[in-house]
Amino acid sequence: METGHAAADMSDVIVVGGGPAGAAVAIACAQRGLTVALFERAPAGRDSPGETLHPGVEPLLGQLGIDAAALAAVTGARHPGVWIEWGGARRFDAFGADAAGPWRGFQVERAGFDAMLLARARRLGVTVHHEMAVEAALEDDGAVCGVRAGGRDRPARLVIDASGRARCLGRALDIASVAGSPPLHARYGYVRGSCPGRDGAPLLQGDAAGWTWTAMVRPQVYQWTHVRLDGTRPDPAWLPPELDAMAPLGRARGADVTWRMSSEAAGPGWFMVGDAAALLDPSSSHGVLKALMSGIAAAHMAAAVLAGRAPADVSAQAYHAWLQGWFAHDARRLQDFYRELGATGFDQVRPAAVTS
Repeated sequence: METGHAAADMSDVIVVGGGPAGAAVAIACAQRGLTVALFERAPAGRDSPGETLHPGVEPLLGQLGIDAAALAAVTGARHPGVWIEWGGARRFDAFGADAAGPWRGFQVERAGFDAMLLARARRLGVTVHHEMAVEAALEDDGAVCGVRAGGRDRPARLVIDASGRARCLGRALDIASVAGSPPLHARYGYVRGSCPGRDGAPLLQGDAAGWTWTAMVRPQVYQWTHVRLDGTRPDPAWLPPELDAMAPLGRARGADVTWRMSSEAAGPGWFMVGDAAALLDPSSSHGVLKALMSGIAAAHMAAAVLAGRAPADVSAQAYHAWLQGWFAHDARRLQDFYRELGATGFDQVRPAAVTS
């Protein structure tokens, strides 16, 4: 299904994936005058985890042309920080404050949040294709020059992979995604009911066996995520104790959240953004923030390359080094967190994943 403006024979940029990273890069490219086509294999309106947004997301959304009213329309709750019980006593970590008062994060409804970003992309002229998977990457003389989707070739001057853990372009180009942690599997779901203790702020609770995140995402609806640190998959029927008397909303779902960094994050005719390029487990926090930042950064470099203002190879190396440094910093911070819990297997991050 295609929405937006009619696709031209040749796009400046093709974006694979319609989550926050894909929408951000599409918007930022369109703001720079580039023609953009975006392909998302899932139908519109699908729920996704990642509802808790750091206050720092607001200026980034402003750069993308999302105003406060649009963000408020998809926000179910606000909170000034997070409760943390990480192998010890419970404490409250506030986001911070300024003269206007405490900074408050956002609990957003992800289907609505993603739709808001894609609507902004459409208004800028981005062609959005829902329920259309990318089947292959097109290459010419070693450079990516488009994709095959919907049964036909779609040429482009540059392709950006924002397909998350699916790594659509990375798999097509046989680019390794290097594991940087023991195997980690997350389970997440939603319940309806009342949990006053979570109405004021989310809770991150961890010990040597694993950690659990619980948060109110809108009145009487709570989201939970659970990760075990022994490499096993959580029990599909498990619920956090404070939520186990509530009514589940649909079935819990799972995801592989093993730390990974692509061995290349950019190359001739292509970039990777968001989880397609670098993935850490959700306890690293700021996942949507990082998705937006990597999308905006890739768009800036892509526009410079396509305008002839920057060499493609130098831009690719600089972008990869930036992502790699970010991944290494956050991975080492997570190592410290897991060391506090007494978890094993996190003392070393593979050098290939974090060094230049």
